[in-house]
Amino acid sequence: MAEQNNKGKDQDLNKLQMVRREKLADLQAAGKDPFVITKYDVQQHSADVKEMYTAHEAELLSGRQTPSVEDLEEAEKREVLNNDYNERRAIMDASPINVSIAGRMMFKRVMGKASFCNIQDLKGNIQVYVARDQIGEESYADFKKSDIGDIYGVKGYAFRTKTGEISIHAEEITLLSKSLQILPEKFHGLTDTDMRYRQRYVDLIMNQDSKEVFIKRSQILKEIRNFLAGRDFMEVETPMLVSNAGGAAARPFETHYNALNEDVKLRISLELYLKRLIVGGLERVYEIGRVFRNEGVDTRHNPEFTLMELYQAYTDYYGMMELTESMFRYLAEKVCGSTKISYNGIEIDFGKPFERLTMVDAIKKYTGVDFDQVADDAEAKKIADEHHVEYEERHKKGDIVNLFFEEFCEEKLIQPTFIMDHPIEISPLTKKKPSDPTKVERFELFINTWEMCNAYSELNDPIDQRERFAAQDANAAAGDDEAEHTDEDFLNALEIGMPPTGGIGYGIDRLVMLLTDSQAIRDVLLFPTMKSLNSES
Repeated sequence: MAEQNNKGKDQDLNKLQMVRREKLADLQAAGKDPFVITKYDVQQHSADVKEMYTAHEAELLSGRQTPSVEDLEEAEKREVLNNDYNERRAIMDASPINVSIAGRMMFKRVMGKASFCNIQDLKGNIQVYVARDQIGEESYADFKKSDIGDIYGVKGYAFRTKTGEISIHAEEITLLSKSLQILPEKFHGLTDTDMRYRQRYVDLIMNQDSKEVFIKRSQILKEIRNFLAGRDFMEVETPMLVSNAGGAAARPFETHYNALNEDVKLRISLELYLKRLIVGGLERVYEIGRVFRNEGVDTRHNPEFTLMELYQAYTDYYGMMELTESMFRYLAEKVCGSTKISYNGIEIDFGKPFERLTMVDAIKKYTGVDFDQVADDAEAKKIADEHHVEYEERHKKGDIVNLFFEEFCEEKLIQPTFIMDHPIEISPLTKKKPSDPTKVERFELFINTWEMCNAYSELNDPIDQRERFAAQDANAAAGDDEAEHTDEDFLNALEIGMPPTGGIGYGIDRLVMLLTDSQAIRDVLLFPTMKSLNSES
């Protein structure tokens, strides 16, 4: 029965699509092909029209009071209010606001010689009154045959209806594009999550909340650039196709460069090339760009995502903490209007100083285990066994410290918290702490249990860096397919000399999730990675 119902719906849709194509053919035969139009003079958006009219109305009708109808009979009430409306309209129409907008028709109601429709554009939607006597009989006849989804240009003047809705009285309408597909039913929108991600263009039309997320995403990127410009950072671009994909623990995608007959990888990080620029004397650099990691897909991970990395000469990870705290506070105020935001019903406060905990102290706080008192790898593994923390045979004490943190601490970190001083084993590009060479000057910012960014006092000792790379090569040989590999050109750059430097990486997508109260990374990616519909299950 379900199959029969679906078949019937498909047949109905096919018929409706055929009708739309026939309407287009009729228009083309009559010399009214919308697709030959190359531009339209858009002077306002819907929200602009409403703001302009409201301000104009306040000026022209200043001091005018709404008549009292409290003690009148129903018929008298209607007459008094109708007269008042007509007087207001006469005042406003004598000094009209002429407008020219364009957008997609999302609703239409035909009523004989006059009709109403709703036009949706970037900034919202607005009602349009279309009268035969105003736009002409032929144009009105064509309008009556229009379909939901058609794109129209409208010229006319703004007015307020008797129900109080600011609208446009059309004096000229132009069909700019004929929609040949059927949009989802208006009141339910596009609710199929998979289809929303696959057909984002329909999602943006039908779901205003979705559109707002991506408008806000653009604003976040703009404000990051504004913040960094205020601190004299320079935006740069580095290669995406590389021979050695370093700078993070991740499995890269591989491809082949035909012209050079070489296998290359897609970058997993921005780090190593940006540091080369610090060596070259560009003291404050950043890049916002796509990186690619051949990993799984879940609510917080997509194989390609947007990363922002910056590097600043002559500072350390404490300088990066100050920059990070200031940036997140700035973004919350600029994008959300307050240093307090809500995510999934939980208030997160960027206005307070961010908490600072070492990784060892966080583990001690939440488990009672003090890894500073653990002597060696064997004792660390014994404690891991006691706490049912799984590890691999190759893991050292520092790896187990990190596993403990992930298991017992991350879920507790709701308010902004800097986790500092990571084990050296998991930080191959970071400076050792002078006071404790088993740890490095590194921090991660956690908010809402998520790692939001990763930062270092960057390792600039080429001899130490070569030893760290060698350890990573050994891990790779032992089966770690996320290990880094020795990068000889990067080592050469360090040997030229890199000043003391602080660096940081932000995942833009996770940041957008946080600031837009979005539950999944696919909700903040315009075109998330999806398995092809024709691929085998």
